[in-house]
Amino acid sequence: MDRKTLAIISYLSIIGWLIAYFQYKDKPKDHFVSYHLKQALGIAIISILLGVAINVVVSLVPALSVVVYANIAILILWIMGIINAYNGQMKPVPVAGPIFEGKFSFLNS
Repeated sequence: MDRKTLAIISYLSIIGWLIAYFQYKDKPKDHFVSYHLKQALGIAIISILLGVAINVVVSLVPALSVVVYANIAILILWIMGIINAYNGQMKPVPVAGPIFEGKFSFLNS
């Protein structure tokens, strides 16, 4: 797979991220793929944490079930990440992206 395909696949789910990671591991290190792997992993972590928080809030106060729509923000971040990878840009996704730019040193190229 080429570098752009790996970057796009990394956003498609945890399984997509794992596929991209193991393909990336066997190739010469590429800063573009590494960058998008970090962004996608950051979004996945935020998604899991947000999901747990929403489940706790809704189970405690069922009237706040409207909070479930916060998951749309995660979907938007994933779409923006895919668009950036498709366009060949190393641009962080809004809000969450800058947090994860310097993290996940195991992905450094």
